[in-house]
Amino acid sequence: MFAFIGGVIMSNDNLRDRGNIKWTSLMLPEHVEMLKEVWKEDERVEKGMLEEDQAAEIDFKLQMAIKDDLTVEIKHHNGFDYSYSKVKLISIDRTKMRLKAIDQPTKEHGYILLSDIQNVKIL
Repeated sequence: MFAFIGGVIMSNDNLRDRGNIKWTSLMLPEHVEMLKEVWKEDERVEKGMLEEDQAAEIDFKLQMAIKDDLTVEIKHHNGFDYSYSKVKLISIDRTKMRLKAIDQPTKEHGYILLSDIQNVKIL
């Protein structure tokens, strides 16, 4: 959507930026951070659907990683966007549809839902 201001056509993005510049000096840093988080939610990425052959390939790589004790990089949807995690797999829980894994940088145990996985890369 565009607005006509003073003989110049401006888009909504320009108007929002112009408002930010105007009001930012009157706001606390905490408020600025909260506004950035709210706008980040507007840029949410929808989770894509996998083809059957992609799902089979991911399953094969996960099974191989568990069998051979390999580290993998998993691209998964985190609710807003895609994240990449370098993990060592412990198990695949088919009843709860999730992976149990150890995050390599932090050495923390955690879970990744199988439905959130978009790609697996063996490192």
